[in-house]
Amino acid sequence: MAVPPGLPVVIVGGLHADARRAAVARLLTDVPGSVVLHHDLATAAAGTVVRTIRDASGILDAGEAPLVNDCACCALREDLVPELERLRDAGGTRLAVVELWDSVEPKAMAEVVTAGGLTVTGVITAVDPALVLPYLGNGDDLADGGLAAAATDQRTVADTFARQLEYAPVLAVADSPEADDEDRELLAQLHPTARQVPIGRDDSADPVDDGLTVPVPRLRPLSPLARAALAGFDGEAAAAAQHPACALLPAEADAHGVTTLVWSRRRPFHPERLYAALEDLTCSAARSRGRFWLADKPDTLFHWDAAGGALCVESAGPWLASLPDAAWEMVPPVRRAAAALDWDAEHGDRCQHLVFTSPGLDRDGLERLLESCLLTDAEYAAGRDAWQRLPHAFDTLLEV
Repeated sequence: MAVPPGLPVVIVGGLHADARRAAVARLLTDVPGSVVLHHDLATAAAGTVVRTIRDASGILDAGEAPLVNDCACCALREDLVPELERLRDAGGTRLAVVELWDSVEPKAMAEVVTAGGLTVTGVITAVDPALVLPYLGNGDDLADGGLAAAATDQRTVADTFARQLEYAPVLAVADSPEADDEDRELLAQLHPTARQVPIGRDDSADPVDDGLTVPVPRLRPLSPLARAALAGFDGEAAAAAQHPACALLPAEADAHGVTTLVWSRRRPFHPERLYAALEDLTCSAARSRGRFWLADKPDTLFHWDAAGGALCVESAGPWLASLPDAAWEMVPPVRRAAAALDWDAEHGDRCQHLVFTSPGLDRDGLERLLESCLLTDAEYAAGRDAWQRLPHAFDTLLEV
């Protein structure tokens, strides 16, 4: 395959710090001429971000990047591309591994690197299967654990970990003796399209025809992790897979005590009844996400995103069915394709599509609760004019 221009870059992140460090160490060992660039945001309280560059033998260079608008993550953004360009221009580096600090999310950094004209060949989140459920259930603010990337950072451990996990097309999985079948099944159901690769070496890997986008000299076969890091990355596809209108959500599953419920309907929610049920719905599963439709706001696609006992509901723009035909040309093709696959003659792409994943999920009880939040037959028959006169229960939550 053709060699991409410039310096190949792989991004490795994740709140599971031990697994992340092990994955980075494996890449340094397996890819000759690779270096790791890391920005330590833990020093932000002192006004700077510490940057280190190292290879398998140790630290090659260290420096500081000043805060930007009192934001450590902003400093990382400003400093990352110039440092990668410096490595590229100096020559001799065959792969730059960007090891993200604990709470930094890979999506933002992949977009920064790509916008800077560099080639991202892989995005990897390192995971310890035994820690997936504890982290998904941790509703603490990042700031409480010293993990906030800025003074205004209001993210939680759970929602940050969920985004790190679900964005990356490759998961570097630690060989955790504490993990059981339920832990591994939960990981598989949360991100079924991810390529899971072990952090440990597999010397049976094919040393010749591995389909890499980047040729590297090798004294021994590359591990599966190194091959995944060099295999190529499609940033647009990764971003589209996270958009609520066309997200690649998990499918129905039930194994090893873990269940994924996919709930889809063609009738809008009664805003007041759904609002009253939000706490029970949010706490019913370790992770839930998707898109939904409120009767009083028929043109707005709403995003559902819950983890750690906390729910984020926000507008994700209009349903395509609410747009004039002329506006469709402005919509990305992947979104048009997703809508076409799920089009309804009466309601277009308007629908309820929510996915709940958890060990011990009360599937029947959850379905009954969701069904009770839909419009009744009489309410549905009253029509759209009547629906829009229903109580606007979500206005405060949405800050309308």
